[in-house]
Amino acid sequence: MKINVLLIGSGGREHALAWKLISSPLLGEFHCAPGNAGICEIAQCADIDISAHGKIIAFCRSNDIGLVVVGPEAPLVAGLVDDLNEAGFKAFGPTAEAAQLEGSKAFTHEICDMYAIPTAHYASFNNATKAKTYLRECEMPVVVKADGLAAGKGVVIAKTIEQAIDAVDACFEGEFGDAGQRVVIEEFLEGEEISLFAICDGQVASLIGTAQDHKRVFDGDSGPNTGGMGAYCPASIIDQPIIDKAMSEIIVPTLAGMHARGTPFKGILYAGLMLTPEGPKLIEYNVRFGDPECQVLMMRLKSDLLELMLTTVDGSLLEHEIEWHDLSAISVVMATKGYPDKYENGSAIRGKLNYDDEAPVKIFHAGTAKHNEKIVAVGGRVLNVTATGCSLLDAQQLAYDGIKAIDWPEGFWRSDIGWREIERENGR
Repeated sequence: MKINVLLIGSGGREHALAWKLISSPLLGEFHCAPGNAGICEIAQCADIDISAHGKIIAFCRSNDIGLVVVGPEAPLVAGLVDDLNEAGFKAFGPTAEAAQLEGSKAFTHEICDMYAIPTAHYASFNNATKAKTYLRECEMPVVVKADGLAAGKGVVIAKTIEQAIDAVDACFEGEFGDAGQRVVIEEFLEGEEISLFAICDGQVASLIGTAQDHKRVFDGDSGPNTGGMGAYCPASIIDQPIIDKAMSEIIVPTLAGMHARGTPFKGILYAGLMLTPEGPKLIEYNVRFGDPECQVLMMRLKSDLLELMLTTVDGSLLEHEIEWHDLSAISVVMATKGYPDKYENGSAIRGKLNYDDEAPVKIFHAGTAKHNEKIVAVGGRVLNVTATGCSLLDAQQLAYDGIKAIDWPEGFWRSDIGWREIERENGR
């Protein structure tokens, strides 16, 4: 029996999920809201405001939707899954209570305290004066974070007390909206940052992949932070002992703790980890696939994603074994010039944007739209040129060859995505 699916979102992550979902023999009609120019080529896109839960529910009723897949974090934190479940629809993703693992950094630290999960020492404040008093007792550097969702912003590594105080002022003066009404001040952890993804059915967690991304805008990991300029997987620095330790000491206790408090976690639990001399420590949780990490994970995933999601929603993940292709994958973000600061929308993108199904290169759209039969840029991060290879160096070459075949003078990209792993491959 085939199942009709509605995918929520419009970014590169959602295009990668859509590309993987359409390969499932279980898939019936496939819809996306609102989608982008790439997703619209493989799904029926509906122009629905994803914050309007009533309209989404009405769409599900009129289109006999059997599963809703929620891509971005904002609708998860806003309770879209709760409202869908109450209306009788299955949805892949956590409830609003469980999504607080991303929606509130202070909440996550409380869970870590309660279940002895290794993470940075911290303090949280809803008052700027108290936060600044605490900072004057801290050894620099520290990390100052807006507590809530800040669209990938709201995190400052402060090397001086002046920078830390400026970061606190930015939060309480409204730079990040409601997300900055509380701040979390954390110990700065030394080490290499990695990402681990687990799929969870409320009681069982299974590894779905590891990755490493490049957040800085320019080559050499320099310049301001972004939503991510590229990613690759797997990362060999995350060996099996580290995976086992992270799963047993971080993921499993979190899942058990959420279940014990009556807010079981279902969906993707994305752990940002720091590899410290004492072992992996949790930096933060996200409650959905990362972007652009999702793109590389989907290229390597051999299992049927739709079947895996249905198994998760039904609470029978233990019966499902996840399989991967034995390949390396890389994704390079093409962004509009000016990103992550001011940039202009509307520039035309030409060249080779489509590949055969069997090709090792895929172009996932992020900030794109179709105007007068032309593909145009309508965002900061616009395309994800993604490739697989027998080694990361092979995959990297294919991805950059793919970029050369795209004609977009208004775009830019980093030329060194995957450099750490390639150095490791070469034994340096």
